Amino acid sequence: MHAITISEPGGPENLQWTEVPDPSPGAGEVLIDVAASAVNRADLLQRQGHYPPPPGASDVLGLECSGTVAELGEGVEGWQVGDEVCALLAGGGYAEKVVVPAVQLLPVPGEVELISAAGLPEVACTVWSNVVMHAGLGEGDVLLCHGGAGGIGTHAIQVGKALGATVAVTAGSAERLERCRQLGADLTINYREQDFVEELKKETGGADVILDNMGAKYLGRNVDALATNGRLVVIGFQGGVKGELNLGKLGAKRGSVAVTTLRARPVEDKGRIVADVRERLWPLIENGSVRPVIDQVIPMAEAANGHRALEEGGVFGKVVLTAKS
Repeated sequence: MHAITISEPGGPENLQWTEVPDPSPGAGEVLIDVAASAVNRADLLQRQGHYPPPPGASDVLGLECSGTVAELGEGVEGWQVGDEVCALLAGGGYAEKVVVPAVQLLPVPGEVELISAAGLPEVACTVWSNVVMHAGLGEGDVLLCHGGAGGIGTHAIQVGKALGATVAVTAGSAERLERCRQLGADLTINYREQDFVEELKKETGGADVILDNMGAKYLGRNVDALATNGRLVVIGFQGGVKGELNLGKLGAKRGSVAVTTLRARPVEDKGRIVADVRERLWPLIENGSVRPVIDQVIPMAEAANGHRALEEGGVFGKVVLTAKS
């Protein structure tokens, strides 16, 4: 099979479409003929040499895919060869074939096209596990999502609205904020021109849940933006990893701060998340309340162009890579 390999850590030009050995499924695993994968920011970090895969995972890029079940490993039940699926991966998605634990498989939901489904597993499992399973977002809550125009943000807007929350987002241009409003965002904040703490407090009083991809840079201001009993969940570190936390302010609000990752979780933990996503989120996708937001579709052999697009900052939603020409 062919897969994207990294000649050496560095820029997008180091991504190459090369022939590699076919994988084969072990016990509890499934082999997928990949239709498409999607570009995530973690892929860029891995390409640069900053985010190695977990022990035992494929060193091929790609944290999600869609495709068709090609082979079942020993003991796998509930799936058949030929099923159209999408999957949460620890790696290996930028390839024509990939092996994945069966518990990390999801059916392609409703009327979603197979190619578009490649952009769902990572954002769905990230948003749902953090915003709903961990932070307990519910009807009447206020959700603030930083990076509202990205893959996570565009998905979080829709999930928040489907659950009856008021959704606030930050983004860096009027055009991107308008597109967030079209997805359902109630309050849009231009982080280049406005103070999100002031705007949020003025309009809502504060956030019950904050989903943050910035890390240290926003830590103190996120605590300021929390409502009483608010929950801050940090899932990215684009603004650094070391910040100062005022425990007095956090305590006065009876607030909490969590920092989570998805890729390095044990298979059993990912399986628990995937099962909850299938039970509670997938119906929202099947009825059209939540849909994949795809900015562009690129041949997987040209994955370097997908990386460049994400790095340049103009992507709204997800960049999808198609494995078949």
